[in-house]
Amino acid sequence: MRTTTHVEILSAPNMTPDEVRTKRGTVVGGARSGRAVAQLLAEAGGEVFLTEQGPPPEGTQPALDEAGVDYEFEGHTVRALDADFFVLSPGVPTQSNIVQQALRAGIDVYSEIEAASWFCDAPIVAITGTNGKTTTTSLTGHVFREALADDPGREAVVAGNIGYPFSDYVRDVEPSDVVVLEVSSFQLDHVDTFHPRVSVLLNITPDHLDRYDDDFEAYAQAKFNIFRNQGEGDTVVYNRDDDTVRQEVEGAAETHGFRPLAITLEGVPGAGGSLHEDHIVLRIDDEAEPLMQRDELALRGRHNVYNSLAAAVSARVMEVENDVIRESLAGFEGVPHRLEEVRTVDGVLYVNDSKATNVNAVWYALESFERPVVLIAGGRDKGNDYADLKPLVREKVRAVVALGESADKVARELGAEAPDCSHAQTMEKALSQAQGFAQPGDVVLLSPACSSFDMYESYEERGNLFRRLVKTLL
Repeated sequence: MRTTTHVEILSAPNMTPDEVRTKRGTVVGGARSGRAVAQLLAEAGGEVFLTEQGPPPEGTQPALDEAGVDYEFEGHTVRALDADFFVLSPGVPTQSNIVQQALRAGIDVYSEIEAASWFCDAPIVAITGTNGKTTTTSLTGHVFREALADDPGREAVVAGNIGYPFSDYVRDVEPSDVVVLEVSSFQLDHVDTFHPRVSVLLNITPDHLDRYDDDFEAYAQAKFNIFRNQGEGDTVVYNRDDDTVRQEVEGAAETHGFRPLAITLEGVPGAGGSLHEDHIVLRIDDEAEPLMQRDELALRGRHNVYNSLAAAVSARVMEVENDVIRESLAGFEGVPHRLEEVRTVDGVLYVNDSKATNVNAVWYALESFERPVVLIAGGRDKGNDYADLKPLVREKVRAVVALGESADKVARELGAEAPDCSHAQTMEKALSQAQGFAQPGDVVLLSPACSSFDMYESYEERGNLFRRLVKTLL
């Protein structure tokens, strides 16, 4: 059955913490976010039932018992449908049978990020995009933490898709704090009242289309839900250089009433942030504010200029001083698994970019390096089209090591564009082959363009293995 996600989510009515106490909620999905939101709702006094298709993760059942959450594992039964509302863990698609049954029964369906937001009185800075959202969230959180370091009693809370469920943290958030959230399209699929003070849209390119029935428009609309409840007094920071983002945000600003602030590398915007003559320049109100030189940024690459601009504009909107922003952007140490420099061996730099799970992320990674690259790529393919990568591979890549389930496709599509190519079925063999191809001054780059689920539980597990193996190289 085909679903139109962005239509379905518009139908759900309001929910408040007080109403949670009077309703029966079913949480679908027993991973970290599902467990966290089930415990949150139960602690608020709700009657909560958790249902999970797979086996219980270790330690899950005692924690749910302590919280007073009833549960079932190894499949969904009709008990799950005895509910006033559903809350979905991000890994649970709308197309799943149990969710479709709930929708047909008229049960309201919410995302975990929506449910957690019912309990938050602090201003939220929410960040989404196909690529760069984790880096930008970490960077923005770093800026706010530096800004609040000398302000006792106030904190910057960083959570969401970055790996820390909002439901785990929201109960301790004070109204004077600042919450910085990374939000994925999955988390935005079923929002109703989720209302950031500042939202950030970095870019939108095809990704996760298996989740959206190969419908790019449905995927994009999920992303645009980030500002659906914003209005006068709110701000949307958006990438003016991304046509999809620009057209939607600038059109919506007229009807919603929020303030649009553009970031761009292609000229000075009317308001927002830009790269002008190799300087980061902010223009939040009427006057241009030179912030810093591009080469002072801690993060390399053109894509990280966008990420830094987004963090700077978001912080400036929330009245963080330019000096704090400048020092934070210059001193940021980066994000694990995202262009993470692991070690240099025999003049070869080894870089862990395991979080690059789509083609566009690999494009940004290759674009960041001026020296020859030995590229390790492959994993579980998500319907990738490698056409946009081929010119960069021809220009920059000395050799391709094709890894895992999609090795044949990677070798056929990208290996043919490089002087050398090999296949590997394990990370150990991939790294050994890459070391053999590399010459002093080169980069060995793990940037898979694919998910990790053919061989690993997560991109973190894949990146951690790469990191450990690199540290053992002689």
